[in-house]
Amino acid sequence: MIKNILFDFDGVILNSMKIKADGFIELFKVYEIKEVKLLEEYHYSNGGISRFDKIRYFYKHILHKNISESKVLSLSEQFASIIESKLYDKKNLIIDSVEYIKKNYQQYNLHIVSGAEHMELNSLCNYFDLDKYFITIEGSPTKKDILVKNIIENFEYNKEETILIGDSINDYYAADKNNIEFFAYNNDDLKNYKYINSFREFKI
Repeated sequence: MIKNILFDFDGVILNSMKIKADGFIELFKVYEIKEVKLLEEYHYSNGGISRFDKIRYFYKHILHKNISESKVLSLSEQFASIIESKLYDKKNLIIDSVEYIKKNYQQYNLHIVSGAEHMELNSLCNYFDLDKYFITIEGSPTKKDILVKNIIENFEYNKEETILIGDSINDYYAADKNNIEFFAYNNDDLKNYKYINSFREFKI
């Protein structure tokens, strides 16, 4: 019997992948288009990975340059400024999942584990009046598998009673690493896993 549900945020609760893709394009507009396109492709293929890691990836694997942690933080702050006004738009909420959360938050222990930056994530949940439905809301730079591990340990959850819902293969890896069940959502590439077509039909 499932008692605990861990939700990813981007792509599961908020449609923000394109907003963030456009943010990376703007952030790195001084570089060649083909290089930025490679980062855009990486972004879409790697939901659940933080902006910090995507910036590191861009420098290390696309530009083949070193980058300091202070530069990573500086660029992540610039990125946050670029996307801020577009993120805070209620039209981007995924009503299918939000309605499920509102109807079921008293039946299950709900948590958010996200690759989104922690403070920004909590600010968004507060702005959208979603924070009251979740016991904890945790984001990056802490890796998702560690966020999941910490919740299971801190709340002494039984792993067999805990699931993770996400839209990325990286969400699957975080669940698998912690030996909990994974349900995919909002990503046709993950239909070979347990898949939620709509939360209106979701039964656990």
